[in-house]
Amino acid sequence: MAATNETRRRILWVDDEIDLLRPHLRLLEQKGYEVRTATNGEDAVELVREGAYDLVFLDEMMPGMGGLQTLAEIKDVAPTLPVIMVTKSEAESLMEDAIGGKITDYLVKPVNPSQILMACKKTLEAKKITREHVSRDYTKEFQNIAATLMGPLSQSEWTDLYVKLTDWDLELDDHPELGLRQTLLDQKRECNSEFGKFVERNYRTWIDDPQRSVPLSPDVVERFVIPELSDRRSVFFFVIDCLRLDQWLIMEELLSELYTIEKHYYYSILPTATPFARNAIFSGLFPLDLEKRFPEIWSSEAEDENSLNRYEHELLNKLLERRRIDLRPEPKYVKILDTEFGRQIENNIISYTQNRLTAVVVNFVDMLAHGRSDSPLLKEIAPDEAAYRSLTRSWFQHSSLYGMFRALAGQKNVRIVVTTDHGSVRCLRGAKVIGDREASANLRYKFGRNLKVDERQAIFVKNPEDYRLPRGSVTTNYIMAKEDLFFVYPTDYHRYLNQYRDSFQHGGVSMEEMILPVARLTPR
Repeated sequence: MAATNETRRRILWVDDEIDLLRPHLRLLEQKGYEVRTATNGEDAVELVREGAYDLVFLDEMMPGMGGLQTLAEIKDVAPTLPVIMVTKSEAESLMEDAIGGKITDYLVKPVNPSQILMACKKTLEAKKITREHVSRDYTKEFQNIAATLMGPLSQSEWTDLYVKLTDWDLELDDHPELGLRQTLLDQKRECNSEFGKFVERNYRTWIDDPQRSVPLSPDVVERFVIPELSDRRSVFFFVIDCLRLDQWLIMEELLSELYTIEKHYYYSILPTATPFARNAIFSGLFPLDLEKRFPEIWSSEAEDENSLNRYEHELLNKLLERRRIDLRPEPKYVKILDTEFGRQIENNIISYTQNRLTAVVVNFVDMLAHGRSDSPLLKEIAPDEAAYRSLTRSWFQHSSLYGMFRALAGQKNVRIVVTTDHGSVRCLRGAKVIGDREASANLRYKFGRNLKVDERQAIFVKNPEDYRLPRGSVTTNYIMAKEDLFFVYPTDYHRYLNQYRDSFQHGGVSMEEMILPVARLTPR
C-alpha cells in the first residue's frame, strides 16, 4: 500500500546514468516514496543542503566529483543521513566502510527493482517492521506463559519461564513506544505469586535431597568450579554480589566478543541474602551445618552482615580439603569493595594466572542496589528496571571488573566461572510485620522472636532447622517476603513505606532473587 502524503519518505538518487534507472524510480514512487535525482556529486550535495532527505542512493563511479568524495561532503552536511553506495565491485574497503558506519549499506550493479525496494525497507522501515513483529510475538508469548502457569511446573520449567520473561524485558527495552511494559510487569507479578507458592511447597524437599537435579547455593563450587580444576589451567571464580539475570545478560553481550560462554542456572538458598547465600557457596554447606561445623567462624549472632562473610577464604579452603583437592600454590581470594582496590587488582590480574584457583568477590552491584534506596540522585538516574539495567551496563563498561575480563581474555590457559550469590527484586508493596526489638532489620527477611506477618505475604519458618537455618535461640523464627513485598513495622508505617517503596532489595522469595546464572567463560 502506498504511503500517505504525511508519511512519504524522501529519497535522493545520485547517478550520472539516471535515465537508465527509470523503472527503479517508478517502482519506488508506486510504493509511496518521493524520489529526487541528481546526475553529479555537486548537485547532490546542494540538494542535501537545501532539503531534508531520508535516504541517499549514491553511485560510486561518477565523472567529476566521485562517489566517495560526494559521500564525504554529504556526511559533512548531514552526518546521520543514511547513504547506500551503488558500486560495480565488492571491494573489501566498501565492506569495511559499511561496517564502520560511513555508509549504511552497498549494492553491487546490476541492481534490480526488488533489491532497491528491499534496501529501502531495510533502512527506512526496519524499526517499524520490527515493532510490529515484537508486538505480535509478545502477544503470543503472553498467552503461552498464561497457559503454562495453569499447570504444575518443575524447577527447570520455572527457570525456563523466568529466562523467557527476562529476555522479553530486554527486548522491550528497545521498544518502549509499544506500551507493553506494564503488561509484562503485571505478568511477572503473577508469575512471582505462583513461584512463591511453589517454593514454599517444595523448598524443604530440595534441601534434603543430596541428588537434587537443580543445584542450590552449596552445590555451586562442587558442580561448576571443582571440575575445572582437573586440568592444569588457571581457574578464576568471580562472584558478583546481588547480580540479577537481566544484569548478567547485559554484561554477557559485551563479554561474548571475548569469550565462548556456556550458561547454566542454580537456585539461591533462603534467605536470599549475602550472609546465608554467599557463605553457602564458599563453604558448600547450608547455614545450619556451617554453624554446627564451624561455630568459631560463623554465627547468626554476629554484629553485622559484613562480619558474617569475613571467613570466605577459609571456608573455601576447608571445602577443598573435604574434597581432597590439594592446590599448590594455595588458592587466592580477593574481595573488591572499592574502585581504587579494583583498579589495583585489574593492573595485576595477569600475575594471578600463576595460581590454580583465584576467587574474586565483587561488591559493586550490591552497593548500587542499596545506594539507589538511599540516594534520590541514583533513583532519578535509574527510575525503573530498564534504567537500572542501563546503569549496570554503564558501570560494567568502565569498571575494573571488565578490565580484568579483557586482560584474561588474552590468556589461553585460563577458564573463568562467573556467578552471583543472589539477585534483587524491585519492592513496590509493604507488608506489616510485628516483632520485638531484637529482630533483624532486613526489609525482605527477618529473624527473631514472636514475629508476626500475614501468611499470604511471607514464608513463616517456625522451626529454623526445617530450612537448614541457624536456630540462634529456642524462640527464633524466620520470615521471608514473597513477590515484591517488603516488611514495615506498624510504628511510623507510612513514613517507612514511602522511604523504601520502589527500592531493590533481597532476602526474600522471587524469581529475580532465587534463579541465578552460572557462566563458564573460555577465551576465544
